[in-house]
Amino acid sequence: MTSRQARLLLLSALVMTLAGCSIGDVRRTAPAPEPTLSDSASAPPAPRPVAETRTTRLAVSERYDQPYVEFVDAQRGYALFAACDGRPPGGPECPALLWSTRDGGRSWQSLRHPRPVAGNQQMYATVEVLALWAEPHGWWTSTDGGETFRHSPGEATPASWRQAQGQFQVIEGSGKIGRWDGRRLRTLRTQPPVPVVQTIGGGGQLFAGSYHPPTVAGLTENGRPSVATSWDDGRSWELDPLPPPEGQVSVLRVAMTQDERWLVGERPERTALPALWVSRGPGWLPVSVDGGPEAGRVVPLGGSTAAVISPRGAGAVVGGRYLDLPWPVTAEHSLRLLPDGTLFAAGPQGVLLGAGQYAERSWVAINLVSD
Repeated sequence: MTSRQARLLLLSALVMTLAGCSIGDVRRTAPAPEPTLSDSASAPPAPRPVAETRTTRLAVSERYDQPYVEFVDAQRGYALFAACDGRPPGGPECPALLWSTRDGGRSWQSLRHPRPVAGNQQMYATVEVLALWAEPHGWWTSTDGGETFRHSPGEATPASWRQAQGQFQVIEGSGKIGRWDGRRLRTLRTQPPVPVVQTIGGGGQLFAGSYHPPTVAGLTENGRPSVATSWDDGRSWELDPLPPPEGQVSVLRVAMTQDERWLVGERPERTALPALWVSRGPGWLPVSVDGGPEAGRVVPLGGSTAAVISPRGAGAVVGGRYLDLPWPVTAEHSLRLLPDGTLFAAGPQGVLLGAGQYAERSWVAINLVSD
């Protein structure tokens, strides 16, 4: 893997982030109550049609391929048209086109792309920052929704993007934890007792009035899942008891929702259903998926609930029990929980926004059509 590919991989793993703050006398939060589901979710249902389809015609030539679309919350999103006629971008005959929405895809506004002709065009977005990669010219970042951009030559990750990833981060290439000081990551004096650090979540953030402490997940030297938490902003770390999973885990990641901390243990074959744990008080409890599929992807939603997307369709794990759901989301979709609690699903035919709480969702389809 080249250094540029590694940086692109780092950028593609968007982290749900709010501004960090200093917390004193932190108390561990009580377990969130389990949500109630409607009776229609208790049996395998046929997928319901979306509640609404928002179609917008844009002043874009029909030569352009489908755009790459990112939403950062229920209202704000971006679309990048960067390839024509099924060929890679790069020529002046197919300059990159950038659009944005501030009303949930009901209308779209054209933005000036700072470097429309480049060998490779990429777009990444968080609530705070819009980042564009234009090879080989470097990065352009915007903190005002694409109205203005700042150029960062070279392959180094821009500081504004780094800051948006949270107060505590894994320092690339070292496997150590650093704290962002406004200009760079400074290595913490006390490192967590996890030999192979893979992800960090939390970072002293506040979600819905709850403190999410820095939580580091990874593997021990013998390949067993391991997790450590700091309740004093990285000055000391506690190795948390973690019940061993059934089967092997190759990658362990932290997943934060507004009211819970989860661990997702990806299998070596990557398609098998991951191992799951949820934080309860001072430790972690394994989450079984009784009746669920053998393969699939998992997205924790909070409220003791995690979405499961598999070849059999959409489902959810609620308190260890698997339920099929009538979502218009298939195995072709990627699924992500946005910071405001909206679900964002991207597929070959467009994107979907799922509003609601836990497994109860109302879905909207966003379609962009060339004029």
